[in-house]
Amino acid sequence: MVHKIPLTLACGDYAIVGPLKDGRVQPDGIDLTVLTRMDSTTRHWRFLRGKEFDLAEVSCSSYLIARDQRFALDALPVFLHRRFRHGFIFINTSKGIRQPKDLAGRRIGVKQYQATAIVWMRGILEHEYGVPHRSIEWVCELDESVEFQAPPGLALTRLNNDQSVETMLAEGELDAVLHPDLIRPLRDKDPRVARLFPDYRNEEIAYYNKTGIFPIMHVLGIKREICEKYPWVAVNMYQALNEAKAVALAQLENPRIVPLVFYRDVWEEQERIFGDDPWQYGLGEQNRKTLDTLVGYAHEQGLITRRMPLDELFLSVFQGRKRGVEWKF
Repeated sequence: MVHKIPLTLACGDYAIVGPLKDGRVQPDGIDLTVLTRMDSTTRHWRFLRGKEFDLAEVSCSSYLIARDQRFALDALPVFLHRRFRHGFIFINTSKGIRQPKDLAGRRIGVKQYQATAIVWMRGILEHEYGVPHRSIEWVCELDESVEFQAPPGLALTRLNNDQSVETMLAEGELDAVLHPDLIRPLRDKDPRVARLFPDYRNEEIAYYNKTGIFPIMHVLGIKREICEKYPWVAVNMYQALNEAKAVALAQLENPRIVPLVFYRDVWEEQERIFGDDPWQYGLGEQNRKTLDTLVGYAHEQGLITRRMPLDELFLSVFQGRKRGVEWKF
């Protein structure tokens, strides 16, 4: 009888992990249970605070804080969630905000101060548009995934449980909101709320063309005790996740499976701008630049005490030159 190690992976219900979830791809030597029925903030809390899963897709910035505080966690260079963030800066339309610099000195709401999406937005506003994060009064709705000590001089308050940054924005109690998701007032077409960047898509493409950065939101965390007991798990899981992504992308390339009129046109546009695989895993040059930028933002914004090197933050999945599946005979 073949014995496999039972491990649990908590992650989003994404197409690129579907082949792992349904068993088309199976990590060598591992009996994997995949859990997908929870929202991101719950999953992050349960992994970082409760240590409930062996592996979990987790907020990159919260992982940085956890490592800075010496949590017994490591991460694989697997990035299941990326997203541009220019389209997630929302303003109250009565506040006279016309351009990014108008946000300086304002009262701005966020779900969590440390959420990776928010770290990216603050960093982009500061470095690309000249809006210092310390010029803003930050109003947070949720508890943080990992507790941290706010640096001196940072204006940071937390709302009561019955308050919502989305409602406060619409009612004018906040000037703007940075949010990981589309907020309800925008979805409901509330005229009191709008995006800071109406043409956010072209703004994001211009940002990518300038920087080469497709922002990474989440990494794949793993309990350190797993890797200490089974050092081979990291490489085998990395291989399986890469294989699952390849299977999913090959299927998604067929326009017949998605009921969108211009689906193929969008796919080809993506290839023109971002190349064959914008979701690439590993610590290649482009991913290193993206992650180094995020680490710098996290340090600048007072979330971590030092700029940790990437080779300290991520497990090595290197097997030697010309070794791996493609070289197997």
